[in-house]
Amino acid sequence: MSQEIYKRTLKLMGSRFDITVVAENKNEADDYISSAVTEIKRIEALISSWDKNSQTSLINTNAGIHSVKVDKELFDLISRAIQISNLTDGAFDISYASMDRIWKFDGSVNKMPPEEDIMASVDKVGYKYIILDKEKSTISLSHKGMKIGFGAIGKGYAADKAKELLIGKGVKAGIINASGDMSTWGKQPNGDEWRVAITNPLNKNKAFAILPVIDKAVVTSGNYEKFILINGKRYSHIIDPRTGYPSTGIISVTVFAQKAELADALATSIFVMGIETGVNRINQLKGVECVIIDDQGNIHTSDHIKIDNH
Repeated sequence: MSQEIYKRTLKLMGSRFDITVVAENKNEADDYISSAVTEIKRIEALISSWDKNSQTSLINTNAGIHSVKVDKELFDLISRAIQISNLTDGAFDISYASMDRIWKFDGSVNKMPPEEDIMASVDKVGYKYIILDKEKSTISLSHKGMKIGFGAIGKGYAADKAKELLIGKGVKAGIINASGDMSTWGKQPNGDEWRVAITNPLNKNKAFAILPVIDKAVVTSGNYEKFILINGKRYSHIIDPRTGYPSTGIISVTVFAQKAELADALATSIFVMGIETGVNRINQLKGVECVIIDDQGNIHTSDHIKIDNH
């Protein structure tokens, strides 16, 4: 029997998911895709901050009050998130959810909010205030009003877990694409590698490059749709959790890594860290590469990635 590519597009975790599997027939593919969907929904129930009954919501409602016992899976996800915070000097921080929303990216803001409002907005943010007790498997947030959220890591984690589940079921190849967070494995039935296009946000019809993705995750994070202009300067919707100011200078970041969860977190961090620091940090990480497009349309890459500009 020849294998074919089957794909389904759905809305999960409030985002578009494209689930692609290589299978013998449609029935087999449907079973595989449905099991991936069940897994993604399970993760959403664990990490959702909208669902009042999720363990994540319990951690948030008990901030500054007491610790909450959580599943090992959530405990491990939070401890990995804190490792990434350490790695990026706090540019990535799941306690960003405590930030006051003083920046609106709907066209209504055209001047800087007062500096004291900006400083006050990040008062409760700080990954060092997330207290983990491994023996008891508990998490506590040390300040009242503090919150954690998985906006910058959750979809990548879900993509990784769905991939893991499908590999366990014997699916030879596929792609989980969670709105630009892609986790791939195997090859297409004709033996070709899966490929990803790096597009120029300033000219969407033109791809900079088509790169092969082999058993890796690739995440693209862009701010070309959500930004504000103040005095001619472009500010992105990705805000530095340390200062409360929006990031500037970068319009798109693509990160290649073994896991979409890590790629997801690093893509967000690079916006905040800026081009030079971002590239330097990525060059120190084994098996991780990045492509950055700045607001002038120039490309910056980490050391081991080769792009031929057409």
